[in-house]
Amino acid sequence: MNSSTRATAVGVFVFIGLLCIAYMTVKLGKMELFASDGFELTARFTNISGLRVGADVEMAGIPVGRVQSIALHRTETDTLAVVTMRFDRDLKLPDDTIASVKTAGLIGDKFIAVTPGGSPDILPRGGEISDTEPAVDLGSLISKYAFGDVKK
Repeated sequence: MNSSTRATAVGVFVFIGLLCIAYMTVKLGKMELFASDGFELTARFTNISGLRVGADVEMAGIPVGRVQSIALHRTETDTLAVVTMRFDRDLKLPDDTIASVKTAGLIGDKFIAVTPGGSPDILPRGGEISDTEPAVDLGSLISKYAFGDVKK
């Protein structure tokens, strides 16, 4: 094998390796290179402790989207977290759908679980899920139990 053939083979091998690294970076980084045909919905939570942009949105344990953005919304009486979720699939969610912040495992990552209701009315694209359940703060529950503030 002469040196030019060897150099070409090494170049092709390096190029394929770089393509593999780029593919894995996009997949593991949960990046989207091409826009999907999905849609966005928002939800307002009183507490999203530990939820991050890019977290899964699941329905019946199946990933159906991702958290697109998180922002604070202040009113005269409250400060709420507004979570924008991007759904990958063309789902028809009833307007009484419940969005809950859940934990995967005991100390795992946070995700949003979406539970559809029974209403015949469907949420429009860009709509808002009005029924939400905030994240459970295990630290405050343990401290209440440890210091005797738990009401029976």
